[in-house]
Amino acid sequence: MNKYGKLYGIGVGPGDPELLTVKAVKILAAVDVVLAAASTKNEYSRSLDIAMQYIGGNCEIIKVSYPMTRDKKILDRAWEENADLAAEFLKSGKNVAFLTLGDPLIYSTFGYMLRTISKSYPQFDVEIIPGITSYQAAAAETGTILVESGQNLLLTSGVADEAKFKQSMEQSDNVVILKAYRNFVELRGAVMALSDKYNSKFISRLGLDGEQIFDDISAVPEKTHYLSLMLLTAAS
Repeated sequence: MNKYGKLYGIGVGPGDPELLTVKAVKILAAVDVVLAAASTKNEYSRSLDIAMQYIGGNCEIIKVSYPMTRDKKILDRAWEENADLAAEFLKSGKNVAFLTLGDPLIYSTFGYMLRTISKSYPQFDVEIIPGITSYQAAAAETGTILVESGQNLLLTSGVADEAKFKQSMEQSDNVVILKAYRNFVELRGAVMALSDKYNSKFISRLGLDGEQIFDDISAVPEKTHYLSLMLLTAAS
């Protein structure tokens, strides 16, 4: 009986190669194939750059494109193709790692791969290796306590509907806003309207050249880098 390979979803963290887990490093040194998500616009893969030093010398590296769109039909078609590609290697007994920024299950491209593989190829074994998220790293960098005692923490996206976003904020003690570059002007307005409730920090390009940290979000330029997030903590 043919032995299938195993698919690993590996979170490579927010950008610093030293923030990969020991388990992630060990798996990257041993797998046969690495798939790294890259934009269809330029084929650049930040996750591959982060993990490159840990990948075994005989490993085959393939950049898989994902479209920058919210069109479900286009996304589904792209990820069916990427799942088919991974399946060919898995059928031949090769172990495959799929790289993703941060954690594989939090606003991650791996979510598409996991859903598609599980549906189309349920015979394959999948293991997920957690990664340090950008907001964990940002909290550590700025010394921000994200949540404590009986408080709650809202994890949301700048892509969220504005009305829903405002309602969620009003019910939350502390808030993490990822993808803060999207609808930034509206996001800033909503946060500033609650300035009595929250202390806010805006972090862009954390751990990379051009890193910026703002304690005053009114000073943040209207055009922000796509690697941006906000931390809102309960005002004392």
